[in-house]
Amino acid sequence: MRNFETIQQDVQVNFHYGVHFTQGLFQLENTLFKDTLRPFLPQNPARFLCIIDQSVSSAHPNLTEDIQAYANHYADSLSLAASPIIVPGGEQSKNEHEHITAIIDAVNQYRIDRHSYIVAIGGGAAVDMIGYAAAIAHRGVRVVRVPTTVLGQNDAAVGVKNAVNAYDKKNFLGTFVPPYAVLNDFDFLETLENRDWIAGVSEAVKVALLKDAAFFDYIEDHALDLVSRDMDAMGWVIYRCAQLHLEHIATSGDPFEFGSSRPLDFGHWAAHKLEQLTDYDLRHGEAVAIGIALDTIYSHLTGRLSEGAMNRVLDTFQALGFQLYVPELEATNAESIKHVYAGLDEFREHLGGVLTIMLLEGIGQGVEVHEIDQAVMDEAITKLRLMEQAHHTLPVAN
Repeated sequence: MRNFETIQQDVQVNFHYGVHFTQGLFQLENTLFKDTLRPFLPQNPARFLCIIDQSVSSAHPNLTEDIQAYANHYADSLSLAASPIIVPGGEQSKNEHEHITAIIDAVNQYRIDRHSYIVAIGGGAAVDMIGYAAAIAHRGVRVVRVPTTVLGQNDAAVGVKNAVNAYDKKNFLGTFVPPYAVLNDFDFLETLENRDWIAGVSEAVKVALLKDAAFFDYIEDHALDLVSRDMDAMGWVIYRCAQLHLEHIATSGDPFEFGSSRPLDFGHWAAHKLEQLTDYDLRHGEAVAIGIALDTIYSHLTGRLSEGAMNRVLDTFQALGFQLYVPELEATNAESIKHVYAGLDEFREHLGGVLTIMLLEGIGQGVEVHEIDQAVMDEAITKLRLMEQAHHTLPVAN
């Protein structure tokens, strides 16, 4: 038998997609949607199928009609394959996998091919699930993401990941597939509940703490504007947060997370577990705020972060209206070990066996560590509880 030399394969793949910012996406005078969906053959219109988050459909009852009217108006460029499909929003969409099957059935039924488009309209969780379903149909159908929440527009929908939950673990099943395009329509934000309006700001605080001290200054200085739903302030927070996320994905050298470091998951080891422990009553952004607050206190207690910097972070979260403690932080198992610490093991497993946690050395300056002292983390949890209790305790009148 002759000897054969090893064939070394080197595949270079570049991904290009735009993250656009607009208002009135499906108004007839707005050509962005039509211009984004390019047909495979110039003589044929681009075919697309919309999947819409139930909460978005309820808040915008004319959306289906607007999409149909838009497709009719631009019939030379667009072809709507079928009436939009409505799916649940929130983490329910990622926990109940029959919604994935429903989308794949629709891809088959309406002959959505790899040169057609699935248009995912909804919050970050729904867009995540829709993207996962599209990624496994035909080994990948093009997805245009239309995120409708702050968290979706500034973080969840602008990157390259899609996932659903399984085995009581956040994002256990998933893919790395970039979108064809992201269309951020600020008008969708107008109908958000206050809770959803502010929850996504936690991801902006996160990326500012890691990468841009001036951006954190802006959030700190404009906390009351954000709480009062000032669209100019929120628009900049969304834009800068998305920009920083995209810069990291493009320049970190590990966009598909082959290594064991995920700097943009600062605060997420606890956040993901708290979502599960609260049966997803906590929004993702709310859980992230708690996780960041916890790791910020831990950074101070371990001598990495000054007390002044720690207080700025905690005060900003409180000014934004975040609740920074939930009882699930201190719930324990039969061995008196806090359930939340299972999040460290799940994080380690998700990252490939090496625990890598991001902490803070200063505002805008992160540092990676590879172990957590649970005794010190216990102290951080206690400090967080006492701080939250003091914040919500009013003086008794004489």
